[in-house]
Amino acid sequence: MPRVETQLRIEAPPEVAWAAVVDVESYPRCMENVESVVVTHRTDEFLRTTAWSVRLKGSLLRWTEEEVIDPAARRFDFRQVSGDLGEFVGHWAVTAAPGTGSVVRLHVDFDIGIPLLADMLNSVAADALRENAAQMLAALEQRLLAAGSGQPGGAASAVSVTEPEPESTP
Repeated sequence: MPRVETQLRIEAPPEVAWAAVVDVESYPRCMENVESVVVTHRTDEFLRTTAWSVRLKGSLLRWTEEEVIDPAARRFDFRQVSGDLGEFVGHWAVTAAPGTGSVVRLHVDFDIGIPLLADMLNSVAADALRENAAQMLAALEQRLLAAGSGQPGGAASAVSVTEPEPESTP
């Protein structure tokens, strides 16, 4: 299963970056590729269900995911329960960086759900998801900087994609 891992160092305290990351319903206001995010169910402060609509390379992807939120670890894990992809799981995490900054990470494992085309489409989908994730993190950074949470000029990003291991046949 392809994996996309994206991270961005943001000059904002971890608690401020975490508040922005976990506030998914605000994403459409600051991220041009996110059409909508709606919390459809909240069991408690640690478990919620959200419905997403995201523009990815000209296509609109829709899915509903369950999110398990761990404020102490500044991490929330998500898992698609219905939607356009065969599988979509991952997490957002915020850790302290040296000084007053933070590192925001987005990790996604996915399966496009079309086995006969997976070899051809996985790398295209991974590239699109990587670009989308980098845009989301950059938009979060701009939102925090505009709010006065950090100092401009101190951010550096790193994005990596891990492709699936080739399957061996006996």
